[in-house]
Amino acid sequence: MKLQTRYGGFTAAVNSRIAAFLAIVLSLAVATGAATVHAQTEPVKLAILGDSLAAGYGLAPAQAFPTRLQAALKDKGRNVTVINHGVSGDTTAGGLERIDWMMADKPDIVMVELGGNDMLRALDPGATERNLDAIVGKLKQAGATVWLVGMLAPRNFGSEYVQQFDGLYKKLADKHGVPLYPFFLDGVAQDPALNQPDGIHPNAKGVDVIVERILPFVTKNLDDAASVRRPARP
Repeated sequence: MKLQTRYGGFTAAVNSRIAAFLAIVLSLAVATGAATVHAQTEPVKLAILGDSLAAGYGLAPAQAFPTRLQAALKDKGRNVTVINHGVSGDTTAGGLERIDWMMADKPDIVMVELGGNDMLRALDPGATERNLDAIVGKLKQAGATVWLVGMLAPRNFGSEYVQQFDGLYKKLADKHGVPLYPFFLDGVAQDPALNQPDGIHPNAKGVDVIVERILPFVTKNLDDAASVRRPARP
């Protein structure tokens, strides 16, 4: 009788310890699951480091490229926050100077849309290339994924300038191994119906065309697991 009592007490103790162990395992699983859900629902932060084409010169804030791109991504079921870091009149030199300020937002991805003002001012393409090279390098060093957006020089600038300027974007994309969208104004440039009276900046319809054309590039690179490396956030 005493043996049975002792055996029963031993069994109860073992069962109690097993129950406690299972409770710990279950709580860890729940916590891990919650963290996973949080990670999956946290939006990807995409910053646009650009000039007036990104800033939305001459447009209402709701019509600017970053806002319209975010809306298009949302329509595709993408959880992406697009941050407008466009500054009208900015050159590649200006963009390089404000990287640290932009990175305070801790973007996962930075789309670099710069060079148009360098070209309009007929600045040395070599200097533009060096600035963009430094921008891409600094962003990658900071842990951001970089996408490069190209610009084309007007044909009346002369074949030598056109060749040097147009070619620098692919050269840098190949050097750094980053995705390149060749021409930001594809389908919009020189179309009066899609541009403001200055013939340079897209109107609201033009922005929608830009978004429509660049969207496959954006979604493709969002889907590329090697393309999105999310930096640690405090």
